[in-house]
Amino acid sequence: MGLFNSISAWNATRIEKHRASMEEKGLCPDCYGRGYSSFVPTEYHFSDIHDCPGCNGTGAYADWAAMNGQQM
Repeated sequence: MGLFNSISAWNATRIEKHRASMEEKGLCPDCYGRGYSSFVPTEYHFSDIHDCPGCNGTGAYADWAAMNGQQM
C-alpha cells in the first residue's frame, strides 16, 4: 500500500511542478503554449490538428486557468 501512495504522491508532485512551470512562462500546460493538440498514434494514421481544449486554442495560461477554475 505504501508503494502505491508514494507513486501517487510522486505523480501529483510532477504534475504540480509542470503546472507551476507553465504558469511562470504564461503558457497552457496542456498544449505547452502551442494552441493546438495533435494526436498521431501510429505512423500510418495522421489525425487532424485540433484547438487545445484546455485553453480554447490561445495557448495562454490565463485562458487555461479560467477554463479549469484555477485561481491566478
